[in-house]
Amino acid sequence: MGPQAMSTPQRVLDSIRRIVRLLREGSRASEETVGLSAAQLFVLQKLDPERPLSLNELAARTLTHQSSVSVVVSRLADRGLVVRLRAPDDARRTGIALTAAGRALLRTAPEVSQARLIKGLERLRPTQRRSLAHELTTLVRALEVTHEAPGMFFEDESSGARKRRQRRVVAVQRSRTG
Repeated sequence: MGPQAMSTPQRVLDSIRRIVRLLREGSRASEETVGLSAAQLFVLQKLDPERPLSLNELAARTLTHQSSVSVVVSRLADRGLVVRLRAPDDARRTGIALTAAGRALLRTAPEVSQARLIKGLERLRPTQRRSLAHELTTLVRALEVTHEAPGMFFEDESSGARKRRQRRVVAVQRSRTG
């Protein structure tokens, strides 16, 4: 069935499915290649190799909320890929910087799917981007999920979370058949 014969809802769902597949496959590739979630790799790739960035600067570069970036930065710091540094001129301000291990990991890392998505959005005309943003916001309101904080793509889908979820599914399946 060609695109002309599909209903509008089906075209919308198919488009969303393709985008989600791109993001999911990118997340899987990131975990398999460098052992990081796509969100973690995306944040790592957005850091400035020359100078530490504040959480707000990093949030702006990743187009996400500061609280979401903070969670990801904590995970990267736990793995020794970034460090938090106090600003020399203001002890209240911290910057996030790549470590040698973070730089080495980036040399072997694939392009993240979020970067592909952003490039695709940038290829749209400004009026198309505004229209898309408006319509997606309207859809989110209709779904009544505006109260949920938009975290980074699949960050909660790290391999540990996925393994725990898979164990729960297996346990439920066993309880149903046992």
